[in-house]
Amino acid sequence: MSTEANSLPLIHQASDLKAFIKRAAENAGFDLAGIAPASDARELEYFPAWIAAGHAGEMKYLEARDDQGGLKRASLARVAPWARSVVVCAINYNTDQPYSTQVNDSRRGWISRYAWSREDYHDAVLRRLKQVEGALRQAVPDKLQASLTTRSYVDTGPVVERVYAKYAGVGWVGKNTCVINQKKGSWLFLGVILTSLELAPDMPGPDRCGTCTRCLDACPTNAFIGPYKLDSNKCISYLTIEKRGSIPEDLRVGMGHHIFGCDICQDVCPWNRKALISTAAEFQPRPQLVNPALEWLAELSAEEFREAFRGSPVKRAKRNGIRRNAAIAMGNSGRQEFLPTLEKLTHDEDESIAESARWAKARLANPL
Repeated sequence: MSTEANSLPLIHQASDLKAFIKRAAENAGFDLAGIAPASDARELEYFPAWIAAGHAGEMKYLEARDDQGGLKRASLARVAPWARSVVVCAINYNTDQPYSTQVNDSRRGWISRYAWSREDYHDAVLRRLKQVEGALRQAVPDKLQASLTTRSYVDTGPVVERVYAKYAGVGWVGKNTCVINQKKGSWLFLGVILTSLELAPDMPGPDRCGTCTRCLDACPTNAFIGPYKLDSNKCISYLTIEKRGSIPEDLRVGMGHHIFGCDICQDVCPWNRKALISTAAEFQPRPQLVNPALEWLAELSAEEFREAFRGSPVKRAKRNGIRRNAAIAMGNSGRQEFLPTLEKLTHDEDESIAESARWAKARLANPL
């Protein structure tokens, strides 16, 4: 292989390959990279019990099982027995816009920080990850090519990424279940490359949450069962994105102005006080998605929804989900000016929207 032709060295030593992978990740625009063993981590032992307790809500994809009935995400050996190492890459998506806890305009709703971008993060991160995977494959000596297997995933594979991020030294899993890096904070997108190569792992990231419980205390819907334990059924991100149909009434007030996702447990994290701003162009926010007007969201036509959220993960909630959420946020706003819009929504053909609008009208009439 010609270094001049490919700008890639041929790797002969395992230690050289590890260093090369990290340089390739940096060249692809990732802020952090590390190697974790593909063996099943202790944290994965809790996954079956979490599923059995119903804490995954309606996210049935998390319950995918192999032919023997075992949960795929509970053991990498079940789905990729050939894997020996996991390359974990992370990229910062933070922007210089205010945090949700700093915004108090009740006429506007909140879309989670990760969904402001000009390109769906799945595509943006996978494109960079494929660049690292390609560089890795080209750098491996010919004698190893025949036995080399790699797979890249960005939230799409049977992998609990944050667990491997911990063992790759990218960060620790915080009490809010997010990966936190001491220098970068927690505004991180993760991507993983499974490989059949046996690579020396990095040291796991030490837990630096200490006695702090700000994330747990700040959750308006009490979604945390305890430190490091989340009940998705109560999580605002789950409710606004994954939950179909009507949202339980006892959780609606806690949703506040949230329309898609929630950043509160990250906004209050001390490790994000000095979080760096991303330099990646594709993660710069679309201005119309930062704290958008509730009136606009509630009255979006099908065409307007497609145009406004083209290439955005917001599409996952679907138009009716966004309009349902906007109706609930209007009910929480205390603003009587929303009553005419809510009255129109009570006649919507989607019952979850109509019912949410009726609830919102009643709440505005009786705010206590």
